[in-house]
Amino acid sequence: MRLSVLDASPIVQGSTPRQALIDTTDLAELAEELGFHRYWVPEHHGMRGVASSSPAVLAGHLASVTERLRVGSGGVLLPNHPPLVVAEQFGTLAALHPGRIDLGVGRAPGGAPHVVSALRRTDRPYREQLEELQALLDPADTTAVPVRGGNVPELWLLGSSPGTAGLAAELGVPFAFARHLSPDQNCRAELVSVAAICAEDDDRAEWLAGPIRAKVRSRHEGNRILLPSPHDVTAQPDDGRVLVGGPETITRKLQAVLDESGTGELMITTPVFHHADRRRSYELIASIRSALAAP
Repeated sequence: MRLSVLDASPIVQGSTPRQALIDTTDLAELAEELGFHRYWVPEHHGMRGVASSSPAVLAGHLASVTERLRVGSGGVLLPNHPPLVVAEQFGTLAALHPGRIDLGVGRAPGGAPHVVSALRRTDRPYREQLEELQALLDPADTTAVPVRGGNVPELWLLGSSPGTAGLAAELGVPFAFARHLSPDQNCRAELVSVAAICAEDDDRAEWLAGPIRAKVRSRHEGNRILLPSPHDVTAQPDDGRVLVGGPETITRKLQAVLDESGTGELMITTPVFHHADRRRSYELIASIRSALAAP
């Protein structure tokens, strides 16, 4: 049973992009100490609450401050980039950090329409782009020079629907299911990402979950806010998007995800306000790893 980390470098109220990236660096170092398997960072554009906009750059930095942890993108939004550039970037990372680089790819826009238009996003069929990328990652026949010699990142397809899971199977690529985006969906996948908040007991975990629930509610009402302090929000109803609880409760909830999905790896994202609480949540989840059983 593997545990991994998904980290968007959240910018909370009163913080800065620089501090968010410093916190991500610290969390990656902690994740390695705790025995987490991989650490992925996403691609988002023009989002005030997210500092992770360039996964290749950030993954390279995280790989340089860790030794064993697999690092990569969760994921590169392929329609925003020429496949050759993606292959070159991640081939370079794989050459510098052999056996440690993952290339997770997806197709979401990654930002608001006016921001996406600045990316010159392609309208080529997604499958065609994926097949081109797969060909470029073949070290025996590629124009992506860094890939030659076997410097190949591990390719993953990311998605939140059965359709993307089917495409991954057709292409022979492992599938990472974004359950944290679609908690009502259930897809069989090699890896499943979940949002989870763990604290010493259920009451404190519920208190820590108040800000993310308030943020989600605000977004549904048409307002986008930075993640507030738990001191500044009232109790919020549980919408089921985030698994919340003390160690015993979180063990039960994570095991249910394992049983439903058939996965052998859970990737955890923890949307809390204070970095110290985020660190503690991962420490507690790491402590219950032995109680979790892959199907």
